[in-house]
Amino acid sequence: MNNYLLSVYDKTEYNAGPKAKRDISRILSEKLNFKNIEFYFNLDNTIFSKINKIKYLNWDIPRKLKNKKIDNIFIQYPIYSTVVIKKILSSLDRDVKVYYIVHDLESLRLFKNDENYLSEEINRLNDADGIISHNSIMTKWLKENGVKTQVSDLEIFDYLTKNVAPESNSYEKTLCYAGNLQKSDFLVNEFYPIDVYGPNPKKEYPKTVSYKGVFTPEELPKHLKENFGLIWDGNRIDECNGVYGEYMKYNNPHKVSLYLSSGLPVIIWEKAALAEFVSKHQVGIVVGSLAQLQNKLGSLTEEEYLNLRYNAQLVSEKLKNGYYIVKAVSNLIDNK
Repeated sequence: MNNYLLSVYDKTEYNAGPKAKRDISRILSEKLNFKNIEFYFNLDNTIFSKINKIKYLNWDIPRKLKNKKIDNIFIQYPIYSTVVIKKILSSLDRDVKVYYIVHDLESLRLFKNDENYLSEEINRLNDADGIISHNSIMTKWLKENGVKTQVSDLEIFDYLTKNVAPESNSYEKTLCYAGNLQKSDFLVNEFYPIDVYGPNPKKEYPKTVSYKGVFTPEELPKHLKENFGLIWDGNRIDECNGVYGEYMKYNNPHKVSLYLSSGLPVIIWEKAALAEFVSKHQVGIVVGSLAQLQNKLGSLTEEEYLNLRYNAQLVSEKLKNGYYIVKAVSNLIDNK
């Protein structure tokens, strides 16, 4: 069986592509003997990009796909060019099974209320032989909105790292947040002492916020000395709001994988899709509001905390070994 993974990267992205896509490429190659096909395109709307697109369509894509014996091809989705994805699909033999590994659904995020975009995206997904969805909640939404093809749940994104958070044998009720701080507006509110990591910090924060610097995704885990990692979005502390806050009701934030792969328990919004995973595996605390942190963390005993940490370390081993993507991919291939 000749299995391939096709990934399209934006030339302007740092490290030649996001970590989630890179990790999947490496895991499927090492664990399931997948062969990788990678394209590096300019995916913006500049004149230079449009001229280059002619080259992609008439030379790069056909050349890379020509004379390859492919049985199954998994495509990291979305590819932000309808023309490019159509050319890729038309360059494949008719008997090739095509699957999408969903990283983002823009009809649930940036185009949430656009009926035309939703219809186009659902039709595109239905053209595939199968889809890997983030979780059961996203899958339910897909089915309710017209997806008929086979769907396999990922559950959570794997996260390859050799680094882990420092060993902790005590509970000090400490909290950290890692991410792009430019869009983390909730941090301007004073709610609980928190250490923050990431690019684009604001010039001023409340005295409860301690900025700890920016590190690569690979380096970051060994700097996370706190007891919990926070997953939150928007500008409020009583709920996650805005485009990305609403999106949390359906998606798997990569931040959850970062914390858990480091062996760090998490704190997550109760309406987030991954709150179910956190509760099921007992790897963190679910809250309705950040105002609850004082009571939640204050009432947690050291024994209870160390149990959460132990469970997080069990999940960490799975994330660092590609357990979840291997399972989801195997489910689709084995059921055909």
